[in-house]
Amino acid sequence: MTLGRKKGAGRPGRRVPAWLDGEEGIGTLEVVLIAAVVIILVVLFKDWITGFLTDLFGRVENEADRLF
Repeated sequence: MTLGRKKGAGRPGRRVPAWLDGEEGIGTLEVVLIAAVVIILVVLFKDWITGFLTDLFGRVENEADRLF
């Protein structure tokens, strides 16, 4: 007696794509989810990130002008 699904069981004529069948599919899903979270964070904190980078590059430019 088997508790799991056999390959090919289920809908006739439909096959599971190889990338969903193995562990590589899990890796792809993880990458897509991480990318989605990063994009959402960038959109939410866009103004803060822009201000931070502007301030940072301003400080770098001032220090470079002072040194050279």
